[in-house]
Amino acid sequence: MKKVFATVALFLGLGFAANAQEGGSVVPNIDPNAAEMKFETDVLDYGTVKFDANGVREFKVKNVGKSPLTISNVQGQCGCTATTIDGKPGWPQEPILPGKTASIKVKYDTKRPGPFEKNVTVTSNSKEPSKVVKIKGVVEAAPAVAATPDAK
Repeated sequence: MKKVFATVALFLGLGFAANAQEGGSVVPNIDPNAAEMKFETDVLDYGTVKFDANGVREFKVKNVGKSPLTISNVQGQCGCTATTIDGKPGWPQEPILPGKTASIKVKYDTKRPGPFEKNVTVTSNSKEPSKVVKIKGVVEAAPAVAATPDAK
């Protein structure tokens, strides 16, 4: 009886393993008419910026596909990189038509002195649905505060 259970368990296990392999090898069909993002640059270099300077910069993105491009989300790597500017999303809320260009705004917190390099993930209906671009630069040290004499 033990041999019968062992044999049944073996066949069931092999059946599940074969089925899992078939399901894992399926490649999704890519729509040849889908939208497609092309960035002017994948790395936006701030260069050297002053402490507490304006940290807003823009990525230029063009829809080189055949369908309208809809950007659904833009996410910074950490809290020092914002994709919401003045309470509004920094990316277009309307579809970008084929052949048209739009801007994606990001803001780095320039109250953090030193070098930085951060990822920004753009999610869309593009052939490549998730694209990572980078920002980098150096924030200068905070200016020294002059000591005030004691008032007597």
